[in-house]
Amino acid sequence: MPNRLADETSPYLRQHADNPVDWRPWSPVALAQAQHEDKPILLSIGYSACHWCHVMAHESFEDPDVAAVMNRNYINIKVDREERPDLDQIYQTAHQMLTQRSGGWPLTMFLTPAGMPFYGGTYFPKSPRYGLPGFVDLLGRVAQTYRDRRDEIETQNASLLEAMASTLPRGGMGEAAEFDASPLARLRTLLAASFDAQHGGFGSAPKFPHPTDLAFLLRRGDDAEAREMALATLRRMAAGGIYDQLGGGFCRYSVDAEWSIPHFEKMLYDNGPLLALYADAWALTKEPLFQAVVEQTAAWVMREMQSRNKSDAGGYYSSFDADSESEEGKFYVWQREEVRALLSADEYSVAARCWGLDGPPNFEGTHWHLRLVAAVPQAEVALLEAARAKLFAARSRRIPPDRDEKILASWNALMIQGMAHAARTFARPDWLASARAALDFVRRELWRDGRLLATCKDGHAHLDAYLDDYAFLLSALLELMQAECRSDDLEFACSLADALLEHFEDKALGGFFFTRHSHEALIHRPKSGYDNATPAGNGVAAHALQRLALLSGDIRYAETAERTLRLFQPQFTPHPAGCSSLLSALEEWLTPPILVVLRGPAGEVADWQAQLGQLSLPGILTLALPNAITGLPAALDKPMCDQVNAWVCRDVTCLAPVANWPELKRILLAQALE
Repeated sequence: MPNRLADETSPYLRQHADNPVDWRPWSPVALAQAQHEDKPILLSIGYSACHWCHVMAHESFEDPDVAAVMNRNYINIKVDREERPDLDQIYQTAHQMLTQRSGGWPLTMFLTPAGMPFYGGTYFPKSPRYGLPGFVDLLGRVAQTYRDRRDEIETQNASLLEAMASTLPRGGMGEAAEFDASPLARLRTLLAASFDAQHGGFGSAPKFPHPTDLAFLLRRGDDAEAREMALATLRRMAAGGIYDQLGGGFCRYSVDAEWSIPHFEKMLYDNGPLLALYADAWALTKEPLFQAVVEQTAAWVMREMQSRNKSDAGGYYSSFDADSESEEGKFYVWQREEVRALLSADEYSVAARCWGLDGPPNFEGTHWHLRLVAAVPQAEVALLEAARAKLFAARSRRIPPDRDEKILASWNALMIQGMAHAARTFARPDWLASARAALDFVRRELWRDGRLLATCKDGHAHLDAYLDDYAFLLSALLELMQAECRSDDLEFACSLADALLEHFEDKALGGFFFTRHSHEALIHRPKSGYDNATPAGNGVAAHALQRLALLSGDIRYAETAERTLRLFQPQFTPHPAGCSSLLSALEEWLTPPILVVLRGPAGEVADWQAQLGQLSLPGILTLALPNAITGLPAALDKPMCDQVNAWVCRDVTCLAPVANWPELKRILLAQALE
């Protein structure tokens, strides 16, 4: 019989609906049951694309004997970390404090009925191995500890709550401490110190893309060495196995320092920021490799990640699993003879040399995972593309990894922003239409009476949205407005910003809590400024609010952004590592962007906008406003024109309108160098 997870929206929870474990979703009912029965809670947090989550499920959660021990001793709660990032943040932090080790997924935490963690870990094997205790033995020992050592648990709980409270930023530098560029220089130095000059990226294996750090380096217009660190990393990633050489899109991370073998899960949240980064790299260098990555990844997003179902049309799905047919990477890897049989002799000759098939197998000693190991001569590009098409077609006939088809507001926002930025850079209306369709889905299904919802599956939207949902969506909307501004976009942006200020801002100290003020009471309420796999909501919010203040003229948004920066200033000034999103906001506080307003007939405005998109101008904020758009705030309300006029404004000063494209280009390039 299915347990209580069968009706959940999360595909991850549904994967466990037929377990013999009496799983429950996180709810007041489950917590009350633990209180009533005086049982500890076994909290298991994971996500659909997680390989080790599947391993632990197959070993333990599908085993009736293990399930019997769990059901006898615990109230068992299963959580999708993508739907409940609030719970994941809290219990990952608790795990790190209790064990002095970094966390991960699956996260396995043992809680008191009040939700306080007293023991935990990540993956536990069914029987002892890897230096880890066996899960069945552990279940018995932890249950015994809960029964016999309540006083020690209570003492530990008090210390843990105090430690978690100490993680909240408190400000403290005061109004006299002026902002300056020293944190930017310090972060640049730290990144250079950890940069892998041979393989790109930072540190050693495993290697993650870290888009926020790469974007920070790529913005250093007067620092060729910093830009080259970002560009070299982007080149090595594009050539490596972390990038899907056949179908486009990036996997979550590389298990080695060379970007060769990935952990094969593909996440929406990585690919959105990477799309924007590769578009910027192309705008800066015009290298064909960067253009190919953008084109292939955008095609993958529209082909495989965007819903065409009636109930959620336009929304972007969350992820692809690492496993297919219960084997990690099976969908992606090849036997050499299999490839040879699919290609002509000339195609195979080029493919083998370029993708490493003429060398030893690089995946588990028996298979080849494709990565670009040799440059492709121009004369052979067509042969390699023909080989790519044939292998992609053959791979498409395999059993694919499972796709998590829930639609998350925050991750959709990251992809909307990436697609819109790429569309603006390459003048691609199809990519812009994809981004617009996703935004239309969010407004249609997730925006309810001034309130944003976090997730939707099969037309069922629920859960109050978090800080990241609002902040990322606001940032995405501002990017989309630069690609194509609709008459109601600015109004929606202000509505999102007003909701942020009303429901998330800490009015006393500044900054934004991760959960809204009316959220259920949990053991901790995070307010973080650090980037993780996704950018920090506080940093993105501060950056977006500053830009919105520039467009709308509403000073409240700029003041809120400044209070956020002041709150985190004691954190990012001495220790800027992990604070790239906040430093992006700081950078624009120190040097506000140049605002360019185009006004005139729709067709001509679009032509100028397309030309602007191909310039590498990170400090420029451009809005193309056809004459048909009216009701604009003062900063944007420029006179209607029979031909395109451009107003270039910095701070409160605007140059005389420019009606000549070459002159506008000259002015902007000169401004960017100042």
